[in-house]
Amino acid sequence: MSAVLDDMDSRPGSTTSLLRTVVGLYMREAGGWMATKDIVALMEALGTSGTVTRTALGRLRKKGVLVPDTRSGLAGFTLTPGAASMLARGDRRIFTPRTMAPTDPWCLVSFSIPETERDMRHQLRRRLYWIGCGTVAAGLWICPDTLRGEVEEILADLQLRSMATIFVTQPPLPGGGLKETAAKWWDLDALAQLHRDFIREHSSAVASPEGSAGAGPSAEAFATYVRSIDRWRIIPYLDPGLPASFLPDDWPGIDAAGLFSKIVELYAVPSAEFVGNLVGVSVT
Repeated sequence: MSAVLDDMDSRPGSTTSLLRTVVGLYMREAGGWMATKDIVALMEALGTSGTVTRTALGRLRKKGVLVPDTRSGLAGFTLTPGAASMLARGDRRIFTPRTMAPTDPWCLVSFSIPETERDMRHQLRRRLYWIGCGTVAAGLWICPDTLRGEVEEILADLQLRSMATIFVTQPPLPGGGLKETAAKWWDLDALAQLHRDFIREHSSAVASPEGSAGAGPSAEAFATYVRSIDRWRIIPYLDPGLPASFLPDDWPGIDAAGLFSKIVELYAVPSAEFVGNLVGVSVT
């Protein structure tokens, strides 16, 4: 299996999750390396002590995201090649949310894995779930065809490609209504709650005087932006961007995506300027 997978296990808001978000947003733009002291200072702006940050750095080392790298006498960290690929994949998800048109093609993944390989079967189901696939049946999963490349990568990574068949199909024709069927294939209630939680927790970022007037480079702008990204980044993985005909009438995804876009518009630049001022390298 790959050394570096998309990190969906860290709880949003936890030190490890926030650190991974900081690394994903700024380490590549800073030249692929950051001094430990600068990482600690950035995490202090998020309310995390140096001791706790160093523990989280150890966790990212074990996950294959970072490796120690001393430069000019300064202890620091650099990204592993696998982590750089993982973060680039995350960029596409986070900043370009998926949406399907009613006539877009779908991808069906059929697999039969023997009981002797049940651990691999569990890993496959887990990873299909984490990229937004729905479950039609135990051995039959569905997703937008735009995710077919990622499905192929997962099957190849787990060495299960020979046990799976992929179909590219027209929109499904279930016996019941589309909305009722989609709610069986995906946990739409849980997805809707993720969107509502994001709106509830981060709408103040655009309603505040600072947000409405435009934030300047500051620790506050940095913290607002990083915490918003940290909460949002899991949603575009789990939400496949289903057509409106598959979704409840009160679906909150459009409002949540609009709020996220506004936060990026208001805070991305001032947050990057704050980081650049702290580390001494432009990251805008």
